[in-house]
Amino acid sequence: MNLTPEWPAPPRVRAAFTLRSGGVSLAPFDSLNVGMHVGDTADAVRENRRRVREDLGLPAEPAWVEQVHGTDVVDLDAPAAAGVAADALFTRQARRVCVVQVADCLPVLLAARDGSGVGAVHAGWRGLAAGVVEAAIGRLGVPPAQLLAWLGPAIGHEHFEVGSEVRDAFIGRDAGAAAAFRANARGRWQCDLAGLARRRLDAAGITAVFGGQWCTFADPKRFFSYRRDGQCGRMAALIWLDG
Repeated sequence: MNLTPEWPAPPRVRAAFTLRSGGVSLAPFDSLNVGMHVGDTADAVRENRRRVREDLGLPAEPAWVEQVHGTDVVDLDAPAAAGVAADALFTRQARRVCVVQVADCLPVLLAARDGSGVGAVHAGWRGLAAGVVEAAIGRLGVPPAQLLAWLGPAIGHEHFEVGSEVRDAFIGRDAGAAAAFRANARGRWQCDLAGLARRRLDAAGITAVFGGQWCTFADPKRFFSYRRDGQCGRMAALIWLDG
């Protein structure tokens, strides 16, 4: 029902990534769809979210936000933080659950080595190019050298074909990002989204980066993929601090 990150985070840091099985949604959202915005029935999504909370033993309802492929970051320790439009969340308090939803975009989880704070980032190519990872790191307020990062399942470079405008958005800021793009026979580019995220994390000072080996497009049994299926469900990357 979920993946557990393999990274050297302290014991009070808890994290998980949900898979597509184990829920009640019907096709094309079958079956553990946690996205309320994709056309699934509200009752099915509520039941799926309940199952996630029960299965993971979550201390609270996750802070479901409206993701808009931007760079806004929500502080879950501030009043009325949930339910707003944002693509990253963080907390320094126990029992508050950061969550981002994905179905090809890259989820990036952040954790302080001393367990003082955690964050979750929704990094599609637009947000990544615009600086959502850097924005989340800055708001979390932990020296980058003291942060760990985990890259969850996302579309792999073999299946992520993009136009020149995507490549230009990255190399305009970082010429070395060209290494993450490979020309294909259709005059377009195969994009390594996880590789681009690693470059951004490294440039920000985070060298302890884990995960990033799963392709959502290539594994329909475990993962939803918008690029592969069009209408489909969403998975969740969650992180929180135990009390």
